[in-house]
Amino acid sequence: MAGEIHEGSVPAYYREVYEAIHCRTHEKVQFEVFQRLLHKTELSKPVIGQIVEHVECTDGYLNKLALYKALALIALAQQGKQPSPKLLENYIQELPKPYLGEPRDLSSLRMQPPQDDVLTVSESLDKLLSRDSVQVELIPEKKGLFLKHVEYQVISQARVPLCNVNMCCFIKHCLKLREFIEGRRRALGRFINLVARHPFFSEDELVKTFLTFSGTDVQTKLRDAYKKTGDEFMTNRIATQAKEYLPADIQAQFSTSRELIRNIHNSFFKLRDRAEKMAERSKENATDLLLFGKELSNLGSDASSIPAFASSQSSWGALRQSLKSLSVEFAVLSDKAAQQGRREEDDVVERLNLFLDLLQSYRDLCERHEKGVLHEHQRALHKYGMMKRQMMSATVQPKEPASVEQLESRIVQQESAIQTMELRNYFSLFCLHQETQLIFAYLPITSHILGAFVNSKCTCEQNCI
Repeated sequence: MAGEIHEGSVPAYYREVYEAIHCRTHEKVQFEVFQRLLHKTELSKPVIGQIVEHVECTDGYLNKLALYKALALIALAQQGKQPSPKLLENYIQELPKPYLGEPRDLSSLRMQPPQDDVLTVSESLDKLLSRDSVQVELIPEKKGLFLKHVEYQVISQARVPLCNVNMCCFIKHCLKLREFIEGRRRALGRFINLVARHPFFSEDELVKTFLTFSGTDVQTKLRDAYKKTGDEFMTNRIATQAKEYLPADIQAQFSTSRELIRNIHNSFFKLRDRAEKMAERSKENATDLLLFGKELSNLGSDASSIPAFASSQSSWGALRQSLKSLSVEFAVLSDKAAQQGRREEDDVVERLNLFLDLLQSYRDLCERHEKGVLHEHQRALHKYGMMKRQMMSATVQPKEPASVEQLESRIVQQESAIQTMELRNYFSLFCLHQETQLIFAYLPITSHILGAFVNSKCTCEQNCI
């Protein structure tokens, strides 16, 4: 070759090294990674300098052919020769192979581009909340031929204006139908807002379709959109490289974060229950105050004649008027107590429920990770171990060649399956690592919630004075 290297003429080892160290997003090799590779050769600094001098580097990166040229020069230098491009002209058939170890072990040299830090989720609470605000409103009940159902209107503030989706929820008879319907409306609102504010899910085509479709047959539209959506592991650009982005102690970090979030969830679950009871008591207090006032009004409005023997006729008449006037004050107190109950329900209980929904979703995700990909990976390893023992037994006790070949084929297939499961396991951990960051991004909302609770109680005390 005339001093130039063509991809079709390089050894397979060159390609394996390139696959191990090139940047996944740029398809090039970072110069910093190339320098690490050079230090691995244990060549002298002057020789390394000569190799660098002959390798073209543009904007901090080497392209594939530049790396191949560098590998050939490294091989020449390791043979004790001068690493000069002119020497490469003598290698017509096969370029020399450098001694760098197994290509798969070189992947640790790779560096993640600083402008593409896919592991870190840089989201603040304000940024998350500003992504979208979805309102879920109840549409008047409709009766079908056999079932009565309820429709909810979903309106996204961040999507196309006036585009909304109607959801039907078929319901059966229940003791507290209104509470049931309102509870479903609130839960639906919390779920959709969490999804619409999620930095990744909010950009999903299914979510966009759901929040922007204005027709009547949303189920068909979503089904058609879902058909175009593949397995995330197969479509995500970094799914198969997730392990390379994760810290070495990811398992320890995951366990620590999971335990902390579990404790936070348990504590706020108890706080929510207490806040819910206090808000309910405020509403019950409003009802009691209103009934108390009505009874005073009834008493003050009583026009029954007073017996002649009553010695305090004039006093009772004045008292009745006072009772009637006092009933108005109790009506005002009842209204304030009702407002406090609604305020605590909306600003405290409902927002705590949103936070708890987020924490519960995280715990569910952790459980699915352990019972799903992690469990399947462990089962596959166990099955592989059994196959290897069978193979060892077959070598000790000769069997039919066909059965041995079949066992070897099954072992190769199992090795491939284990490799895929291991990649899925790391991708699952990668997703969990990002979801953990979102949990901590949402944590400041708790101070807002508790602050609103304190203000509500202080306002109540001021009204009572």
